[in-house]
Amino acid sequence: MKIARYIGEVRAELAKVQWPWDDSERGFRKYKELWDSTMVVIIAMLLVGGYISFFDFININVVGWLTKP
Repeated sequence: MKIARYIGEVRAELAKVQWPWDDSERGFRKYKELWDSTMVVIIAMLLVGGYISFFDFININVVGWLTKP
């Protein structure tokens, strides 16, 4: 059966994964590295989005000014 073999391979690969938390910790401290990484990604997305929006706004206004009838 292909499905059973696939599931077995997925389990074998997941056993090799190093998860981003410390199993010896309990509660929210267990996920500190995961939480910190998530915050870095969210902040980076906001900064890049703001950067792109700023230059898009400038570009729209410059092109609008240059093509004004």
